[in-house]
Amino acid sequence: MFYYKLITKLVYVMLLLDVLEYLFILTKALSEAWLDVVKRSISGDINPQIVDIETEINSLIGQVLLACSITLTPGTLTIGLDPRRRVLKVATIVPIKREDIVPFEPYIKKIFDRD
Repeated sequence: MFYYKLITKLVYVMLLLDVLEYLFILTKALSEAWLDVVKRSISGDINPQIVDIETEINSLIGQVLLACSITLTPGTLTIGLDPRRRVLKVATIVPIKREDIVPFEPYIKKIFDRD
């Protein structure tokens, strides 16, 4: 019984650390995107496009959190989610790489897709 309680507490601590790590990465991505959008708004360097992003996250709540995180980030907007195919349709103000749109995906996957 003692080991069960200890393991349970360790799992909760690891989950808390994963959530804090996600929040840190999200805050960093928000700051970088905000500065980029301000710079592009002043210079007029805007070229909107819509991209399909395939996610590695299996859980529906993880996919929804990813979609909300993308929408929260300035310069991007999630306009569609197909949970069966695990595809997000994202509108961006400029052509950018997938890694720059979803830098927090691995952290969400760690939280919601635990084995």
